[in-house]
Amino acid sequence: MSRVAIVTGGTRGIGAAISVGLKEAGYNVAANYAGNDEKANAFKDETGIPVYKWDVSDYQSCVDGIAKVEADLGPVEVLVNNAGITRDTMFHKMTPENWTDVINTNLTGLFNMTHPVWPGMRDRGFGRVINISSINGQKGQMGQVNYSSAKAGDLGFTKSLAQEGAAKGITVNAICPGYIGTEMVRAVPEKVLNERILPLIPVGRLGEPEEIARCVVFLASDDAGFITGSTISANGGQYFI
Repeated sequence: MSRVAIVTGGTRGIGAAISVGLKEAGYNVAANYAGNDEKANAFKDETGIPVYKWDVSDYQSCVDGIAKVEADLGPVEVLVNNAGITRDTMFHKMTPENWTDVINTNLTGLFNMTHPVWPGMRDRGFGRVINISSINGQKGQMGQVNYSSAKAGDLGFTKSLAQEGAAKGITVNAICPGYIGTEMVRAVPEKVLNERILPLIPVGRLGEPEEIARCVVFLASDDAGFITGSTISANGGQYFI
């Protein structure tokens, strides 16, 4: 029987590529999304991957959503915490809502999603938790104090939980993408892209969502069983840590 995987934020951008990549690798994938029904349904029609709507910032919604996935597909053995939002602004202009919205989705969302599936993974002696952080959680970024704080917290979550899961056959790892050619990034004006972004990337190009997906597929596999508490920096050489 195929292993069941949930990908949060799994119908658009990097998350969509991860969902498709896992399906192509033989996983039974559930793609979570929070708001855009039209995009989610189009993704479902195009890929055949079932979609489930809930907000990862709400614990009970995660409990209920995971229960629905498990009733439909079976126990969750692979969890990809990809969902994230931005509320970018300089710190002196940042509102409490700008801060809490990002922290609640991008950091607390990891707890809300992982906590309900953790006991089952422990009982079965197998699990894969893969957290999508960011280069800006490693190096910081002006105008993203909230986002960078949350993404840095994702790395602390990863390293700590990996130590708890290791003896139970559960690995917990993180991926930190750099600039990836999603719809949002490709909407940046060409002049800005060519003069201010690409010169920062030694390989001279944006990453592709499928390149992040391939990292996820590897970390989810049996071949990655000795890798836990680790971070893959997929940023084209922009930042080393």
